[in-house]
Amino acid sequence: MPFVTVQIGKGHSIEKKRKLVQAVTDALVSSLGTKPEWITVHIDEFERDNWAVGGVLHSDKHAGRHEETGR
Repeated sequence: MPFVTVQIGKGHSIEKKRKLVQAVTDALVSSLGTKPEWITVHIDEFERDNWAVGGVLHSDKHAGRHEETGR
């Protein structure tokens, strides 16, 4: 029984989360040959202020972007 945790920044719509969990489930069914009902996908969301790349907070790098893209 696969259990997958996906870590993403907060702010994604419920529609995008539905697509994400379906895509992850489909990939595991295809690659492992397991039944979809045996797969658990956990979405772990984090604040963008708590993530940095190259010494710059993600929230600072992409300020304003999420309002435009719906994330």
